[in-house]
Amino acid sequence: MNRTQLAQLAVLAAVSERRSFRAAAKELQIAPSAVSHAISSLEESLGVRLLARTTRSVAPTEEGRLLLQRLKPALDEIGIALEAVTEAGGRPAGNLRITAPRFASDILLAPRLGEFLNRYPDITLEIANEDGFTDIVREGFDAGIRLEESLEADMIAVRASPSLTTVIAGSPEYFGRHPKPLHPSDLVHHRCIKRRFTNGTIYRWEFEKDGQELVVAVDGPLIVAEDRLALMAALNGAGLAYLFDLRVENELASGKLVRVLEDWCSPYPGPFIYYPSRRQMRPALRAFIDFFRYIG
Repeated sequence: MNRTQLAQLAVLAAVSERRSFRAAAKELQIAPSAVSHAISSLEESLGVRLLARTTRSVAPTEEGRLLLQRLKPALDEIGIALEAVTEAGGRPAGNLRITAPRFASDILLAPRLGEFLNRYPDITLEIANEDGFTDIVREGFDAGIRLEESLEADMIAVRASPSLTTVIAGSPEYFGRHPKPLHPSDLVHHRCIKRRFTNGTIYRWEFEKDGQELVVAVDGPLIVAEDRLALMAALNGAGLAYLFDLRVENELASGKLVRVLEDWCSPYPGPFIYYPSRRQMRPALRAFIDFFRYIG
């Protein structure tokens, strides 16, 4: 492999990730014609077609996919090495991409973002709020934040919060019109605020008491995509919400929300920062993990 091919492989990886010659050119800060020339020259030198092009899309061929699969770890290591040189002065730097569910961003990250970015002014932090489990290697993230049950076995995980406890709560106004449920089965008679995940499924409320586990398919007049809206709706008397205790501490303390079924809501490990095992970790990622990890 010559140096020209190395540059062409980097262009191939960018086009494959962005699914666009123009977007890759913008990312690499070169002309779209230079991207097209690099791909064509690489395909000609290898004697195989690497990208399938239509007027609307670009995607790797099977040969291109196999090449990229082998190529990505090497390019990642090159990127890490270059960033390590940049950070050799002892100041973590560069772009850092993190995927996290919105509740984790709101509760764990948002209150400390100013402190983190002021401490590490050379880091550009990008946070993508996604509820479903994200393949951080495939999607190009440095790390993610998820509950332990969602983590893949080959990921390294570091605790990012204390244990969480589910809270079932409604407003005093709501309980002025409806009796408090004494057992999870009573929820079928209540107006519950349902949650739809990004994969389309409606979450069924989970409970545990003395080793007995129950899952209840609740019903109600409202379906939301995030817990912030569920919280606001519960405060306004729309129904019962299923939330994390860290989210509603103030509302419970002030009496704006009333908690029920507390004996059926057992604590469990909170979110973890997860990342792939690498021979060399970027200083920027190490700084993020050390800053946001939970030390109980």
